[in-house]
Amino acid sequence: MATNEKKPHAVLVPFPAQGHVTPMMKLAKVLHRKGFHVTFVNTEYNQRRLVRSRGPGAVAGLLGFRFATIPDGIPTSDADADADATQDPPSLCYYTMTTCLPHLKNLLRDLNGAVGAPPVSCVVGDGVMSFCMDTAAELGVPCALFWTASACGFMGYRNFRFLLDEGLTPLKDEEQMKNGYLDTPVTQARGMSKHMRLRDFSSFVRTTDRSDILFNFLLHEVEQSDRATAIILNTIDELEQTALDAMRAILPLPVYTIGPLNSLTEQLATKGRCLLASWRL
Repeated sequence: MATNEKKPHAVLVPFPAQGHVTPMMKLAKVLHRKGFHVTFVNTEYNQRRLVRSRGPGAVAGLLGFRFATIPDGIPTSDADADADATQDPPSLCYYTMTTCLPHLKNLLRDLNGAVGAPPVSCVVGDGVMSFCMDTAAELGVPCALFWTASACGFMGYRNFRFLLDEGLTPLKDEEQMKNGYLDTPVTQARGMSKHMRLRDFSSFVRTTDRSDILFNFLLHEVEQSDRATAIILNTIDELEQTALDAMRAILPLPVYTIGPLNSLTEQLATKGRCLLASWRL
């Protein structure tokens, strides 16, 4: 067993929403069980919510696994600083994209100077936290992006530019939401079924505003993925072969399927219990 100072050190940075944090935590547990020193980065807001919900022990960490925080950048007043509510998605997208980079850079510098912990050797950023690649590049370490959506979901976002170029989005007016326009066939979308209709894409394409925050956030993030060292997906090849083939044809980098994470974490937990039982015998 390697000493803690000699372990590879992975810093995991999820987008601060439950559907992103949960699978990233599962990946963190797998890496930790495989011998990595892990730093899991929450936003300060989510860390406070977690402590209020489960107590300080929830973020105490353990040997080789620690929690760290950065601010999400969303302005707060004294009245709502301790609120326990889901944050506004457009605000969360805008402020993480525009304010988190310097905070993560400072955190990585602090981690590299921490006593008793190995230097950072890689960053695993959420697929929609592309600024993680900039911090990793400055540090000279690789950065993999973990897309918590399916491969099909990734390709749906990747086709946003195609939908724009074809004039299919943004919608001309609200009437197109209900007059059958959303049933328009979209047969040329790359990596998607030839039976796709406009309504089958993410609801973010149903905007009438070209400046829509959520649409532009996802368009920006999915197009930044080309800069990653690798893409990680919580899926299997047999389930999404067409979409994965399209991803691998488009992206100039490895695409790894590591799913299903639920099953993998359960296997590791079972293996751990078996080893403990054997040791007791």
